[in-house]
Order: sequence, then structure tokens, then C-alpha cells
Amino acid sequence: MLRLLACLALFVCLPATLAWASSSGSVRVQVVDERGVPVRDAVVEVHSPGWRGGRISFPWRMAMAQKNEQFVPGTLVIAKGSAVAFPNLDRVRHSVYSFSKTARFEFDLYGRDQTRTHRFPASGAVKVGCNIHDAMRGYIRVVDTPFAGKTDTNGYIDIGNLPVGKAKLTVWHPRLRKPANELSKPIDASGSLKIAVPLR
Repeated sequence: MLRLLACLALFVCLPATLAWASSSGSVRVQVVDERGVPVRDAVVEVHSPGWRGGRISFPWRMAMAQKNEQFVPGTLVIAKGSAVAFPNLDRVRHSVYSFSKTARFEFDLYGRDQTRTHRFPASGAVKVGCNIHDAMRGYIRVVDTPFAGKTDTNGYIDIGNLPVGKAKLTVWHPRLRKPANELSKPIDASGSLKIAVPLR
């Protein structure tokens, strides 16, 4: 009896699994500059009309630390509405701020092992700096799609579980020579493609 129930459960679940697999795709993107050199830390977003919405979460930590007088990571991708922690891991104090249109905030000086937090309710790009150390620059890209991330050292990113069909792909980078530092193009949500972007 137990064996019969197990077989029936497998029979019922299998078609649903196959239907889900056949209705999802993946895309492999490489971002290069005009000379064909891979672009690291370019943010790639795919907006699919087949996505029905819902809570967006990413596997990496929603934090941008100050370490060795740098923002780590230098570029952070977060979902709209997320709160980001800004822990100070340096022996010196920092004053973190942003005057970006997407998010304006400023933290007074705070020291080692202290943390400040800010929530980002609007999508877009946020440039982060330190009032004390002018050379410190960080970037937060706030997205409203779960199909997003940043390129690796070879300019690649793999985005999976995409609804099959037409979609819009957007590449953002702080040195991209386009309005709002971003470039968009229509794609099919499957296969692989290389995108050349003009950089400053």
C-alpha cells in the first residue's frame, strides 16, 4: 500500500515539475567594453513580463562595510525596500552619506565595530561616499526584479529561473556612457549573449 501511494505521489508531482522546468529559462551574459575587455561589477537586470511579482531576496548579505578605507563590496545589488547595514571595520571613524536622487542620507561620525542602517524604498542607483575620506566611493543598485546580479572578473553573469519569452535586459555601471549610466535592450530569456558597453 505504501509503495502504491509513493508511486501515485511521484506520478502526480512529475508532470508539474516538468511543466515548471519547460516554462523557465536562463541567460548567460558577458559584459565587455568597446575594446572587448571584460567589465567587472556591472549590474545586470532582467525584467520579464512573465514574472508575477512577489518578495525579492538575494543570497548575499545586505551590507556595505568600511574596511581599509574602502567600501566593501564596492558595488552592492539589493531589492527595493531592503535595509542595508554599514558596519565600520576600520580603526578610524567614518561619516557615510549619499546625495543621490534615489536615496539621500547621512550618518554622523561613527567608529570601529559600530554599524548604521538605511532602508532603500525606491529603485535606481545610489552613490555612497565618506565625508572624511574623499577617495572612498561605493555604489548600491536598488532593483525591482529577482533576476539581477553583478558580473564576475571575466564579465560574466548567469541568471536562471527566468520565465521563457521576451524580456528587457538592463546593464548598469558607474562609468557607462549612457543616461543614468545604464543601457537596455530586448532579449529572449534563454541562451547566451555578449553586450559591449561604452565606458568612461
